[in-house]
Amino acid sequence: MKKHFKKLLLMALMAVMAVGLIACGTDKSDNESTKEEKTSVTITSLDASKNEIELEVPYNPKRIAILDLASLDIIDELGVGDRVVGMASTSIDYLEKYSNDASIKNLGTIKEADLEAVMECEPDIIFIGGRLSKSYDALSEIAPVVYLATDEGLVNSVSKNAKTIASIFGMEDKVDSLMSDFGARIDTIKKISSGKTALVGMTTSGSFNLLGNDGRCSLIGVEAGFNNLTAAGSTSTHGNETSFETVVKQNPDYIFVMDRDSAISTAGAKNAKEIVENELVKTTDAYKNNHIIYLEHSNVWYTAEGGIQALDIMLTDLEKGLK
Repeated sequence: MKKHFKKLLLMALMAVMAVGLIACGTDKSDNESTKEEKTSVTITSLDASKNEIELEVPYNPKRIAILDLASLDIIDELGVGDRVVGMASTSIDYLEKYSNDASIKNLGTIKEADLEAVMECEPDIIFIGGRLSKSYDALSEIAPVVYLATDEGLVNSVSKNAKTIASIFGMEDKVDSLMSDFGARIDTIKKISSGKTALVGMTTSGSFNLLGNDGRCSLIGVEAGFNNLTAAGSTSTHGNETSFETVVKQNPDYIFVMDRDSAISTAGAKNAKEIVENELVKTTDAYKNNHIIYLEHSNVWYTAEGGIQALDIMLTDLEKGLK
């Protein structure tokens, strides 16, 4: 009798365990099934007029066309660069591996897309920047176009855009760790910038253009904390051309210089130092105190601003210049 009871008890326990295993197996299968069934995700992007829109894009796309180097920077950092099937040409060191890959189709430049080439690479999704907003509608005929900008302060924009791109691949949890050390580095720079005035300029075609806090190099006057003397009012995409008499009159503590001609490899152009360090500028406090800082990686500042790796390089340029 006791043996019979033990046998029944053992059978009951085995039945319970079997049910539990089946339930566990069902849960796992359901989870995997749910993941497989997710085919699209809705993100906030921009349209051709730079208005925010809700855009449905493929979830976890396998074929990516890149016409924006900041987006490529983020995609590379997220570890999904092997899905790039076409891209705009670049000479930026850490992204050149894509340009040099024969299996990746050349799609033109970040200013001028080769629409036929984009179509031929059959992308699931296309990424562009502001320079290609005029081609937004044509590109949208090929695949959904993700257009992101840096209009909310550079660091906030990089974080926001990285999270948007990461959400397309289900990798949102990676972004905070990738951005984790930037705040401390900026705080260190602010200890130097506190109370200091600056002019932020770009050399181009022999001229010197001043930049405000509303476009390129805004990192210096916004997050890094220098009092940019050109901050009032807006500046054009390439800044506002100025005279060196104006530089002398404003006499800033620091002058930051981005060499556009170097950034885009303009043949035969004067380098930034030749243009800036003239007899007038040599009378300024910035020159006398060795506070003219030439941004070492001008091509990153000019063409990839908005990327995670770009932000790291840009902060490094400031850190080295301010030593």
